[in-house]
Amino acid sequence: MSGHSKWATTKHKKAANDAKRGKEFAKLIKNIEVAARTGGGDPAANPTLDDMIKKAKKASVPNDNIERARKRGSGEEAGGADWETIMYEGYGPNGVAMLIECLTDNRNRAATDVRTAMSKNGGNLGESGSVSYMFSRTGLVWVPKGELTEDDVLMAVLDAGAEEVEDLGERFEVICPPTDLPAVRSALEEAGIEVEDSESAFRASMEVALEAADARKIFRLIDALEESDDVQNVYTNMDLSEEVLAELEQD
Repeated sequence: MSGHSKWATTKHKKAANDAKRGKEFAKLIKNIEVAARTGGGDPAANPTLDDMIKKAKKASVPNDNIERARKRGSGEEAGGADWETIMYEGYGPNGVAMLIECLTDNRNRAATDVRTAMSKNGGNLGESGSVSYMFSRTGLVWVPKGELTEDDVLMAVLDAGAEEVEDLGERFEVICPPTDLPAVRSALEEAGIEVEDSESAFRASMEVALEAADARKIFRLIDALEESDDVQNVYTNMDLSEEVLAELEQD
């Protein structure tokens, strides 16, 4: 079991209740706009847009904001920004590899924000390709455990392209190719299994085990990076044991 996976879950739950709520809304709105621009403004014909709208609703983003973002992206309404995705690579403290995914309408501002956060928190930006070879894009779907067994979930998703089901304690994590995310979600829903969340993320093939003190340094760096409105996601190759997780959750 990947400890980082569990910590990301815990951190995500906490983020919904703290001062980052406004930033979280802004990121979700941006994702809707980009999805509508890329694949059209009809959620029924654009699985990515449908998924982004569901995420925004789950995070309690007002429906008006969601609809305006969809219209801006699809061109039904003026005012959409020219968003572009930029991936920065580098290392945090203790040689932890980091991928920093930005969605921005100002490349210079994004680069400055990322460079400043890294340099002030013990990180170093690297050349393109310096760490990305350690990561691969992966589809992830989370299902609340309830009365379900691992086999129940596996049987539901096997024909939809799922590669693996992991037990994370209170929920199961279904791993699949990112292109199969919509099919896996649909298969679970058709089997009457609740889908808690899903995303396309980067997973590291080689991980670095950290003690609590070193993990805190990485989280400080991630928090500094996420202060930038341009930073959408930060991926690392750190691995945290159950003991370290327990200690961090006391903070």
